[in-house]
Amino acid sequence: MWQKIKNYYHLTKSCLASIYYGFPSQKLDVIGITGTDGKTTTASMLYKILKDNRAQVSIITSVNAQIGTQTFETGFHVTTPSPWQVQRFLRKAVNSRSKYFILETTSHRLDQNIVANIDFAVGIITNITHEHLDYHKSWHNYAGAKAKLFKKSKVSVLNKDDSSFEVLKKVSKDKIVTYSLKGSADVTQVNYKLKLKVPGEFNMYNALAASAAAQSLGIGKRQIIKSLNSFVGVKGRMEEVSAGQNFRAIVDFAHTPNGLKQALSALKNGKGNGHLIAVFGSAGLRDRAKRMQMGEIAASIADISVLTAEDPRTEKVSKIIAEIAQGFKKLGKIENKDYFIVEDRGEAINYAVKLAKKGDTVACFGKSHEKSMAYGKKEYPWDEFEAVKKSLKEKMKVSDG
Repeated sequence: MWQKIKNYYHLTKSCLASIYYGFPSQKLDVIGITGTDGKTTTASMLYKILKDNRAQVSIITSVNAQIGTQTFETGFHVTTPSPWQVQRFLRKAVNSRSKYFILETTSHRLDQNIVANIDFAVGIITNITHEHLDYHKSWHNYAGAKAKLFKKSKVSVLNKDDSSFEVLKKVSKDKIVTYSLKGSADVTQVNYKLKLKVPGEFNMYNALAASAAAQSLGIGKRQIIKSLNSFVGVKGRMEEVSAGQNFRAIVDFAHTPNGLKQALSALKNGKGNGHLIAVFGSAGLRDRAKRMQMGEIAASIADISVLTAEDPRTEKVSKIIAEIAQGFKKLGKIENKDYFIVEDRGEAINYAVKLAKKGDTVACFGKSHEKSMAYGKKEYPWDEFEAVKKSLKEKMKVSDG
């Protein structure tokens, strides 16, 4: 009941904001991107394709907003800003003479009507896996929230390999463009022979989604392939950090079971044959059901894991970690051998770096580009990259000494 009231409240704000800013989305080709994983990378890939083809384009992702030539921060833990912020950015994009506007949006924002009163030219789905069931209660409700985007998009770009395909196909408003890595579709690796610089099957899916969207916007195949083959990644997505050490250090945003599985698998199958050391936690006051799943995934792929804090909010870090550890115990993994518990995230990263030997990979998941850590009801400054660099430099000093 209260959620419905809040949704009507947000719908009213969306309507008022749209009126106040003069219905800016009507003057743009807005491309909405939703999905459990891969939204930011897919959005960034499409942005590069359009920019490389000299299109005027603006974008909002979980990292920031790039409106014309200006960059704006969108706040702590934010993917889609408030209705007033979104409409303000849309107006700024119109004023900057942008033709296209790429908007990364979550199931929460779709369900809560934050992006109501936006005309979408294209809607893109990456995938729908396990996440946010604390809010949506079921996968069906979760998919239903994301379906709102495709009910109002002129073109729907759908993942034929994903379990969401049949659901979204039924609700798509108009034209459908499909992509697939495993079978027949409008866009595949067979007809788009991509040779990406970024690793992993998940990035190939992201690239095919971006290709399908770009194709629907009239960009030629040759231009699309050229742009994607020179794409070097997004800040905090499988990003390597180096201080001259003889092992790899990676920062990635994976914070869902599927995201963690895909990232760990890509690293495990990538260059080098050393140990894979994973550092991760799970957010407090969020989907608890995924915690044990993430533990199982890490236990089955990583050689060593260091379990730590990731925005615990008002939950005890020890309690969250204990729930993750159930996944390790289920597979017979042993504490202080296969996995370690270090509640302080900075100390956890330092511990993982100390464990690393030549040829190993240390991968830190869940925080990435975010600039704060939520403890209790407050946000405290946090920089994952600085934490990793600090640990690497300390290790290098000891090695030099």
